[in-house]
Amino acid sequence: MSSFEWNKIIASVLTAMIIAMVTGIVAQSIVHPEKLEKAAYLPPGATGEAGGAPTEAAAAPEEKPQPLDMSKADPKKGEQIAKVCLQCHTFGKGEPNKIGPNLFDVTEENIASAPGYTFSSALSADKDKKWTADELNEWLWKPQSFAHGTKMTFAGLPKEQDRADVIAYLQSLK
Repeated sequence: MSSFEWNKIIASVLTAMIIAMVTGIVAQSIVHPEKLEKAAYLPPGATGEAGGAPTEAAAAPEEKPQPLDMSKADPKKGEQIAKVCLQCHTFGKGEPNKIGPNLFDVTEENIASAPGYTFSSALSADKDKKWTADELNEWLWKPQSFAHGTKMTFAGLPKEQDRADVIAYLQSLK
């Protein structure tokens, strides 16, 4: 390659760098960002206060899910819905824990008492309670609301019938 070709390549690279530098200088002179005193938005689980006026929903205490009508619950549908749980949980008797504990016979156990599994302190605080249908309803509705700081990242089941079906399925595992 001749020296003339190398000069064109070097000139092109230098021109691109000068254009990028001038664009940055012009952009800084046009846009003057201001740092916010408070965060405008905090992701779920972050601590601190979000800026702005609180809305009614943010100011209101966390609501509880409605009590379930277990008479219409279908364990077979619950088994289908619970397939999303198979990523982290096992359901068979004697099966090992995964990311989450084995859920066989969970309705007869105390909260945070599955053998061989280390629970978060959020759930361990309730270890003297049993997993009743009402407790499971609240847990399946929004796990983070039930035990703020739990290791479980599942968002929950918003539909009442889905929760009732999953609870009926869990109750059938005995």
